[in-house]
Amino acid sequence: MADDDTTDPSYWLNWRFFLCALWIVIAVILASILIIKYEVFIKKKTNRKDDERHVDAIGIFYEGDTWRTSLKSIHPAWLLVYRLFAFGVMLALLITNLIIDGPDMLFFYTQWTFALVTFYFGLASSHSIYGCYQYWNGTDNDNINIDHERGTYMAPSEGLNSQSMPIDPPNLVLVHGRKTAGVWGYFFQIIFQICAGAVGLTDSVFWFIIYPFQTPAEYSLNFLDVTMHSVNAVLLLVDIVLNRLRFPFFRLAYFGLWTCAFVIFQWIVHACVSMWWPYSFLDLSSPYAPIWYLGVGLIHLPAFGIFALIVRGKQRLLSRFHEAHELALRKKMLNLSCVM
Repeated sequence: MADDDTTDPSYWLNWRFFLCALWIVIAVILASILIIKYEVFIKKKTNRKDDERHVDAIGIFYEGDTWRTSLKSIHPAWLLVYRLFAFGVMLALLITNLIIDGPDMLFFYTQWTFALVTFYFGLASSHSIYGCYQYWNGTDNDNINIDHERGTYMAPSEGLNSQSMPIDPPNLVLVHGRKTAGVWGYFFQIIFQICAGAVGLTDSVFWFIIYPFQTPAEYSLNFLDVTMHSVNAVLLLVDIVLNRLRFPFFRLAYFGLWTCAFVIFQWIVHACVSMWWPYSFLDLSSPYAPIWYLGVGLIHLPAFGIFALIVRGKQRLLSRFHEAHELALRKKMLNLSCVM
C-alpha cells in the first residue's frame, strides 16, 4: 500500500505529474501523426530504373494474409490448428489467473497484454476458419496459388515501412492484382502488432528490470508468473513463423497508444481511490518518476523493434529459399534439355 494519498490534489498538482503528462501528450501526438501519415494516405513513387510508375501503399494489407501461411507447402489448416491450440492455452491460463488473483489482476499491464494476446488468437482462429472454408471450397479469388516466397514480395518503400515490405520487384504486378483487406483485416493486423510490442515490453521489463531487483523475501516466482511472462511470447513467435502477416514499423504508434491508455487508466483510478500502484515506477510521488516514465517509454522502441527484425529475418530467409529453389529448377530444366 502506498504511503501517499493519491486522491490528494497535491499528489497531482506538481511538476512531476505535469512532466509525466507531457511525455504522454507527446507520445499521443507523435502516434497520431504516424497513423495519419502512413495508415490513411497512399505514398506514390516513380521507379526510374524500369521507367514504370508504381503505386506503393504504406502499410498495405491483403485479405488473404490473415489466414495464409508463410510457405505455400504448409496447408492453412495447420495454422488454424495451431491458432486454436494457442487460444485454448492462453484462455485457460487467463481464467486460472483470474480465479487465483481475482479482479486485482486487471490493474497490471501484464494481464492487459495477456488478455489482448488471447483475443488475438481467438480473432486469428476465426480468420483461419473463414480462410480454410474458402480454400476448401475454391471460392477464394485472391490469387491463392501465389506463393508467399514469391508473390507477396514487392519493392520496399522508403521510410518507416522499408524494413517490413517484401523484396522481389518482378512480382509487383501480381501483388497489385490482389484484393486488399477490409476494416476487420486491418484491425486484425493492428492487434497483431500491438501484441508483439506489448509482449516484448512486459517480458523484457519483468525479466530484466523488475525481477532482478526483487529479493527472495519480497518476491518468489510461481508457475503463473513464469507462464504469464513467457508463454505468450513463445506462442506469438511460433505464429509469426507460420503466418504471412507483415510488420510495418510505423504501427509502433498503436502500441504506444495502448500503453498510454493503460497509464491514463491508472491515473484516473488512483485519482479517485487511494491505492497501491501495480508498478513502483508509476508512483508519481518519486522525484525520479519523470525519468522512469521516459525510460519505460523509450523501451518501447527495442521491444517493438525486436519483433520487426524477426519478421524481417523471416522474409529474407523465405526470399533466399525461393531463389535457391528457382535456381535448382532452372538447373534441372537445363540438364533435361541437354539430355533431350
